[in-house]
Amino acid sequence: MDSGDQKSGSTSDPAGGFFSSIASSVRFWGSAMQKSVTGLLGYEGLEVINPEGGTDDAEAEAQRGRWKQEDRDSYWKMMQKYIGSDVTSMVTLPVIIFEPMTMLQKMAELMEYSYLLDLADECEDPYMRLAYASSWAISVYYALERTWKPFNPILGETYEMVNHGGITFIAEQVSHHPPMSAAHAENEHFIYDITSKVKTKFLGNSLDIYPIGRTKVTLKKAGIVFDLVPPPTKVNNLIFGRTWIDSPGEMVITNLTTGDKVVLYFQPCGWFGASRYEVDGYVYDAEEEPKVMMTGKWNESMSCQPCDKEGEPLPGSELKEVWRVAAAPKNDKFQYTYFAHKINSFETAPKNMLASDSRLRPDRFALEKGDTSKSSSEKSRLEEKQRAEKRIREANGHQFTPKWFNMTSEITPTPWGDLELYEYNGRYDEHRAKIDSSNSIEEVDIRNIEFNPWQYNDASVE
Repeated sequence: MDSGDQKSGSTSDPAGGFFSSIASSVRFWGSAMQKSVTGLLGYEGLEVINPEGGTDDAEAEAQRGRWKQEDRDSYWKMMQKYIGSDVTSMVTLPVIIFEPMTMLQKMAELMEYSYLLDLADECEDPYMRLAYASSWAISVYYALERTWKPFNPILGETYEMVNHGGITFIAEQVSHHPPMSAAHAENEHFIYDITSKVKTKFLGNSLDIYPIGRTKVTLKKAGIVFDLVPPPTKVNNLIFGRTWIDSPGEMVITNLTTGDKVVLYFQPCGWFGASRYEVDGYVYDAEEEPKVMMTGKWNESMSCQPCDKEGEPLPGSELKEVWRVAAAPKNDKFQYTYFAHKINSFETAPKNMLASDSRLRPDRFALEKGDTSKSSSEKSRLEEKQRAEKRIREANGHQFTPKWFNMTSEITPTPWGDLELYEYNGRYDEHRAKIDSSNSIEEVDIRNIEFNPWQYNDASVE
């Protein structure tokens, strides 16, 4: 539910002093400065937070963002009834707040710095392995900082990627209610598996997001398995003000083979933006003694240094940079990285890619071309066809079955709820190998492929 652009400017106030009635009461959330909108009927308790601001600019901040005032006001009135609720799949959102990418594609952004996992697999030092692996896990937060919302995948939708670091990546939307995705990636050094699910809590002008999903990484040469638990995320200024994202809390990566782990603390945004983006922590051995200290900013770089039992740098050691964010296009409309543009392009698509691929979505493609009207109508059409398929399944007593992942009987606990796990079934490798090795399969022009994630090809929209 991202709904504001950090780089957009102020909008006018045609209501004739609407925001001048915003009260000047101030309170704290975490360490960030926050002002409540009170004293105006229908806007009680609304909170506007400027991460760079102090006590005097919340009123001006409330006027900023990409929403037109009439849209902002009506949306606020509609959304009040959901305050305190999990809105993961309850609300239909306007395309004005979307980016031309789906959640499946956004999952693939974690592969941009996959070379860090290659280095972890080649590394002989068990603690540096965790330093590389944790830097890889942090690297995606620069992309997650974008304040535009990706499209929710249609049930059965997929995204596949090749031509990057020797990786084959496949993701599939495996459940619609609750929304769940599964993904698998592999190259000569590692195997990556994730079951992705989130729980949300809508707080009026902000949204708490709790990552119930589970990520597992297997390093092939080292023969070890990592488990990742990321911190929660808070999206601020959804409707009033410029949207910005913070992820205060702990990230824990555990070596399930040895018991070693890394614990990194994402600092909350403080006064005038103090500590925003900062990440600090340690790599611990199985006896929980610190071995390597780590420090940096999740939007810039991460560094590490060997340390003693008290967590102090070892004499004669130096701070070593492990990862640095790549240069990004300037003034990009959607704040995309170069890798994000590659993900949307057919440059990273395999030969004869699946017709269910996110790149082929007509609503996504229309938004990429700047046609918001067509994007909105196509989004509505796809969502209604998805509902029509659900009606057919229910009428026939059918269950949706993913193609590339199997639901397991395993249910794993997470800090925010239990998770039903999906596992990769290996069929995509077989499918891709058959296409790549056959001379009899005619290559299809990608431009002629119609988006088709549907279970029933003749399903009509009633």
